[in-house]
Amino acid sequence: MNVTPELCLVIPVLNEEGNIAPLVACVDAVLQGVAWEIVFVDDDSRDGTRAAIAGVAAQDPRVRLIHRIGRRGLSSAFIEGAQSSLAPYIAAMDGDLQHDETVLPKMLAALRAGDCDIAIGSRYVDGGGIGAWDARRAGMSTLATWLAGIVLRTPVSDPMSGFFMLRRDVFARAARKLSAMGFKILLDIIASLREPPRIKELPYQFRTRVSGESKLDAGVLRDYLLLILDKLVGHIVPVRFLLFAGVGALGIAAHLIVLNAGLAVFGMDFPGAQTLATAVAIIGNYSLNNTFTFRERRLKGWRFFGGLVTFSLISSVGAVMNVNVSSVLFGAAHSSWLYAGLLGAVMSLVWNYAVSSAVTWRR
Repeated sequence: MNVTPELCLVIPVLNEEGNIAPLVACVDAVLQGVAWEIVFVDDDSRDGTRAAIAGVAAQDPRVRLIHRIGRRGLSSAFIEGAQSSLAPYIAAMDGDLQHDETVLPKMLAALRAGDCDIAIGSRYVDGGGIGAWDARRAGMSTLATWLAGIVLRTPVSDPMSGFFMLRRDVFARAARKLSAMGFKILLDIIASLREPPRIKELPYQFRTRVSGESKLDAGVLRDYLLLILDKLVGHIVPVRFLLFAGVGALGIAAHLIVLNAGLAVFGMDFPGAQTLATAVAIIGNYSLNNTFTFRERRLKGWRFFGGLVTFSLISSVGAVMNVNVSSVLFGAAHSSWLYAGLLGAVMSLVWNYAVSSAVTWRR
């Protein structure tokens, strides 16, 4: 007779083949007497991660797999894993064996007793530690923790922790407001709750990775800053639109610089210099948006050049709309040149963002 799991551990993984079996064995050893399940959420690993999970699951039906294609990110992986289970308690844990599984029973006990809404494995309370981190990584963590305080209404020593447990009803209250950006789902959950949750932080020592590779890269900082920005203004305007607009502003600056250089330095006529400046601005905008604004959907190889073609066509239509709208306002409506120009630019910006999102960087 099957028993409904009391605890679901959601473990996002990417190329963690060597860690799967040891991790399941560690969890099983510390959760004796608990009805648990593990949901591995794999973002299309290129090693034998899914085969390793299948091998363990063949012997232990408490182990399940969600294989995601075309979607990336620890936060969204946790959300999908949590929604796939009906367990009343949900835990997040990394698949790299750096989290101390012996803290799991303590988290569960705290939640069962009603002492808290969220139990967090913390590296920054007495008894916790960051292990073998160098000064650079420790400094980045300190800065990120400070930034988190801007959007949190309850004190948390380690809001960056990826090791925590919460009641399902708490997750459900936050679910519809989650940004699902990047990799800091705990911060996202706490900031999305209308009422500050009761927090209990339990110390643990962060371990050194044994197998696999770290997923930290330059994009992590971008994703984290976008999450903070989304929690601050996302209810007013989409944060991705703000990033798109920022890239557009850089494109205008590049356009003017190249136009001036073409006229003053290379002695080009105005149509030629304007054409060159427009081409540079479009290619620059496309490349920056592909790298930053739509990073998780970025185009590579031949798809990069196909995307450049569609983006150029979309931007050309936007430019025509800009000229026509601003001309009508300036002429027929007798508006000021500044008002007419700004409204035309805004309309062009909205068009470019909406259509390129749906066509060039469609999911």
